[in-house]
Amino acid sequence: MNLLRLLPLFAPLVLLAQSTQPPPLTGEWERKQVDNHFWAEGANVGDFNKDGKMDLVYGPYWWEGPNFAKRHTYTDDSHTSKIKKADGTEETIPGFKGALSTENEYSKNFFAFSHDINGDGWDDIIVLGFPGEKSWWYENPKGGDQRWTEHVALDVTDNESPHFTDLNGDGRPEIVCSSNGYWGYAQYDPKNPAEKWTWHNISPKGPWQRFTHGMGVGDVNGDGRMDILEKDGWWEQPASLVGDPAWAKHDAKWGGGGAHMFAYDVNGDGKNDIITSLEAHGYGIAWFEQVDDAGTTGWNQHLIVGKSPSAGETGIVFSQPHALDLVDMNGDGLKDIVTGKRFWAHGPGGDPEPNAWPVLYWFELKRDGGKAKWTAHIIDDASGVGTQVIAMDVNGDKKPDVVVGNKRGTFVFLRK
Repeated sequence: MNLLRLLPLFAPLVLLAQSTQPPPLTGEWERKQVDNHFWAEGANVGDFNKDGKMDLVYGPYWWEGPNFAKRHTYTDDSHTSKIKKADGTEETIPGFKGALSTENEYSKNFFAFSHDINGDGWDDIIVLGFPGEKSWWYENPKGGDQRWTEHVALDVTDNESPHFTDLNGDGRPEIVCSSNGYWGYAQYDPKNPAEKWTWHNISPKGPWQRFTHGMGVGDVNGDGRMDILEKDGWWEQPASLVGDPAWAKHDAKWGGGGAHMFAYDVNGDGKNDIITSLEAHGYGIAWFEQVDDAGTTGWNQHLIVGKSPSAGETGIVFSQPHALDLVDMNGDGLKDIVTGKRFWAHGPGGDPEPNAWPVLYWFELKRDGGKAKWTAHIIDDASGVGTQVIAMDVNGDKKPDVVVGNKRGTFVFLRK
C-alpha cells in the first residue's frame, strides 16, 4: 500500500493509528474519481436527462452517465477557497476547503436525492443542507444547461442522518428528521409542489438538536408500518395518521449516536433487528438482536466492527462510520452493510484518527443455524464516506455499485 498516495501531509500519523491496515484491493471494483474538489458530503444518482441511464449528482453539478465525463451545472457554483500550497504560496480552488488543503471547511450540502417532485416525468434533485438549515429541491428544466429553479422544502432540517423515504405509505418519499426539537416528517403536496412542504410532529418537544446523531426508518414490530428509529429507542407509527397523533416511544439504547439506522431481520428468526454505527465520530458498528416480538423488552448487542480487532467479529477497526447503506451486494437475498470512514469530519486535527486510511467496505451477511455472521470486503482505501453513501446499480449491469461524496471529492465504484 502506498501511504503517500493517501495523505502525503499526514502519512506519519497513519502509522500510529489503531485502525487496522486495510487488505490489498482485489481488483473487483473499478474506481472513478469524478471530481477531486469538495462540494458536498454526499452524492447520489438519477436519470436527469431522461436517456435511461443513471447520472451522478454531487454539489452544484450533475454528470451524464454511464461514463460521467460530461458535466452540467444546475445551481450556483461560484464558491472558491484559498489554500496554501506546500511551498507557501496561495492557490484559489473551486469549492470548499477539503483534502486539497490542510484546513477544514463545511459545505451547505450534506445529502442529495433524486425524485420527480412535480410529476412532470423528469427526475428533480433534493438537497438536505447543513444540519439545522434549509432543505431544497431543484426543478429539472427538462434538459438543457440552464440553472434549475430552486424551491425551499423545509426551513429547518435537524439531525446528521436525515432520510428521504416513504414513511407514511402514501407512495411518495418524505424528509424524515427532527426539526426545532421535534421528531417528524415533511411532506410535499403533489398538487402544489412549489409550496413549502408540510411538517408533521410525531413526538413531544425534546432535546434533539441540529447535531443529534443517529436516525433511521424501519418496521420494528412487524405491523407493516414504518417506525422512526433513534439512538435511544423507536417511535411506533400508529394505525392512523389523521390529525397528526403522537407516536408511542419505546426506549432502547443503541449506541451513543451513530449514523443511518436500519430495522432488518439479521438472523432470520422473523423479528427485525437494528443495524447501526455506535458513534459517528468514534468507533463501532453493531446489530442489536430483538429478543421479543414487539421490540419493547430487550436487545442483545453483536459487535461487527469494534475499537480493537478482538472486539468485533470481523477484526476490522476504523473510526468515524458516519454513513451506512443496507443493500444485497451479492445477490444471495440477504442485505449487506456498506460503510466506511468519514474523511475529515472535523478536519485534519479533529476526532479519533482523522488521517488514518479513508476506507470503504461492504460487510457480507450469512446465516447459519439461526446465527448471523459478517465478513468484511474492501472496496477502496483512499476515499472513505461522507455523511451519505449510496449502493445501487449505477451502470445497469444488475450489480450494486457504490457512490460517495465527501471532502476528497466524489467517487463512483463500479462492480466488475
